[in-house]
Amino acid sequence: MTGPRVRFAPAPTGYLHVGGAWLALYNWMFARRHGGTLVLRFEDTDAARSTDEAINAMIRGLRWLGITHDEGPYRQTERRARYLEVVDALAAGGRLYYCACAAEDLKARTGREGAGYDGHCRDRRLVPGPGRALRFRTPDDGETVVPDVIRGDVRFAHATLEDFVVVRSDGTPSFYLPNAVDDVDMGITHVIRGEDLLSSTPRVLLIREAMGGGPPPLYAHLPLIVDERRRKLSKRYHSVAVEEFREQGYLPDAMRNYLALLGWSPRDGREIMPIEDMVAQFDLADISPSPAYFDYQKLDHVNAEYIRALPVETLVRDALPWLETTDLWPRERFDLAKFRLLAPFVQERVRTLSEVPGLVDFLFLEAPAVDEASWEKAMRLPAAALLDDVIHGYDEVVWDAGALHGLTREIAERRGLKLAKAQAPIRVAVTGRSVGPPLFESLVALGRDETRARLVRARQRVAEP
Repeated sequence: MTGPRVRFAPAPTGYLHVGGAWLALYNWMFARRHGGTLVLRFEDTDAARSTDEAINAMIRGLRWLGITHDEGPYRQTERRARYLEVVDALAAGGRLYYCACAAEDLKARTGREGAGYDGHCRDRRLVPGPGRALRFRTPDDGETVVPDVIRGDVRFAHATLEDFVVVRSDGTPSFYLPNAVDDVDMGITHVIRGEDLLSSTPRVLLIREAMGGGPPPLYAHLPLIVDERRRKLSKRYHSVAVEEFREQGYLPDAMRNYLALLGWSPRDGREIMPIEDMVAQFDLADISPSPAYFDYQKLDHVNAEYIRALPVETLVRDALPWLETTDLWPRERFDLAKFRLLAPFVQERVRTLSEVPGLVDFLFLEAPAVDEASWEKAMRLPAAALLDDVIHGYDEVVWDAGALHGLTREIAERRGLKLAKAQAPIRVAVTGRSVGPPLFESLVALGRDETRARLVRARQRVAEP
């Protein structure tokens, strides 16, 4: 592939956060728009927290969303020799020096907890030794400019940057060095990532310059994702793992569509559209620098639209994992043929696939789970007489939705009732609640014998004191 080269480079320390998926999606869309290359790179130098399980979970999440990489995955732990080669070259050029300062030493000198490094070891000419880190000698004057397509040129005066650690005292490279080396070696031309990393960028660019890495890439630092209270999206308050959304029954195409709308809008004003159309309009310059609001209700709306657009047989197939594993009814009572009859009507009423079992549970239970508030409201006079008429009439009627609808309307008119009023006790008797799929289609799916049995049981209960 020719064109720009971008990378998605998460630290594999847990699940794939929706914020990470968002970054990956924007990198993927940019690469696809411009005929470029997406590199997948795992920044796993934090051995204590990085795991193979997390890497596999992230790859699964990306694959579910349809975000495919063109190169990789690479792991920084496999490139240690290359990083040390660069360290040796930088040290030989006088850009690094050893530092023996511990946090408590810095506190003792400055009188402050967490104070910035004061350059104490800069000119001590220390040699390697236990407990000694390697620091980068930051220029005393001048500035580093971060070219950012979203924020413009962001300038960092060198006088405000402390000499930072490049290799920790345990011999492991810090974030800055592998990040700089990898971007140079992998020919990354554009870096699309979160604004929380903007402050680290001048350090990366200083290393890049010191190693002769050429002009900096063009950056696009995306804003934070926040909730309705402007808090950073966090698992403490929200569902944030891509796997969680999958388990809740969101469709991958809907999730991807919604993520694309965080901080960016298609120029033609559409919100729900094929990903190919989004890619064709995607431009980094159109991304807002303001925090992106993750609206769960809007996500539900988008997902519902995608569910309604599915072919019915696709919905049946996609809903099966929830229908076959739910604890709402004994597994052996599930009847796929019955569900198929109601699937088109369920499709119009659910926001996620996980809501499907709750709409059709009455089909697979020996007796409906009765909502008592709905019962009390529906079974007032003249419910008993109406149920008598319905039980008798349903014995003879042709068992299809149209005939049931017509007969019930006739019974309602004889009783001086509107059809909706007449349907209420029938629906509660048969399904246990006052809302659900269309009544007469539900009766057809349930069958004549089971419908009659439930109506008779309800009539008996109405007759009780």
